[in-house]
Amino acid sequence: MYDVLIIDDESVINEAVTKIAKSEGYKIDSCTNAIEGLKKLHKETYKVTLCDIMMPEMNGFQLLNEVNSEGIDTCVIMITGFSTVENAVKSLHKGAIDFIPKPFTFDELISSISRGLEFYEIKKRIRESQLEKDNGEIIYVACPPKYLKLGNTSWMHLEYEGIAVIGITDLFLRTIKSLSSIDLLEVNDLIYQGNTCATLHTVDDMAHNILAPIGGKIVERNEKLVENFSLIEKDPYFEGWLYKIIPADFEYDMKYLTHCSTERV
Repeated sequence: MYDVLIIDDESVINEAVTKIAKSEGYKIDSCTNAIEGLKKLHKETYKVTLCDIMMPEMNGFQLLNEVNSEGIDTCVIMITGFSTVENAVKSLHKGAIDFIPKPFTFDELISSISRGLEFYEIKKRIRESQLEKDNGEIIYVACPPKYLKLGNTSWMHLEYEGIAVIGITDLFLRTIKSLSSIDLLEVNDLIYQGNTCATLHTVDDMAHNILAPIGGKIVERNEKLVENFSLIEKDPYFEGWLYKIIPADFEYDMKYLTHCSTERV
């Protein structure tokens, strides 16, 4: 079993990611095209697959579709130099657990891989729990059915008079260590779907960016979090919300959101 498979047609990216990941003690494999990567995924077990989007013959989205349709047991993180918001939200909507734009930093790469490895373990525990026909363990708390979410990272809920509340999923929080602080935006700031709207700092000195589920203008932020950020961990769907916003183009953003009532991991 490998920790990480890297698929990128730029050898310099493969070498850089391999060097960084090995420095953290991860067992790494790599290749330069998605077709070869898919063959590797058929033969070996890789907890996390980092895959470039723009590649010849088979692109990253096509590989992600194959992983999903064949039920291959890996957590896919998309990486690309074509870091449009459209690519970010599309990859999360299609089942990737994260998105890293090039050029990325050491910290961005390692924090994403660490979440991917934790996500893999969560999926494993869910399967084991299902085999044991409910052993009473609460692995994570799903979003309320009426909420919508972007991938497994953030959620939104229309509250009243066109105001939307947004926050972080409990599943995302289960993939990181305990919080040490949080960076929030200010009231009247604009946020965009798929862009960072908050950053969580954890006790292991990692920083984890939260991608906004929808775009709009912040009209209120949860000031309680400034003094008591543990509210996010204790009650992520109610008391631990991040912002209330006026959506900019809700109908457009909707196409990449998933109803929490259909949540699957």
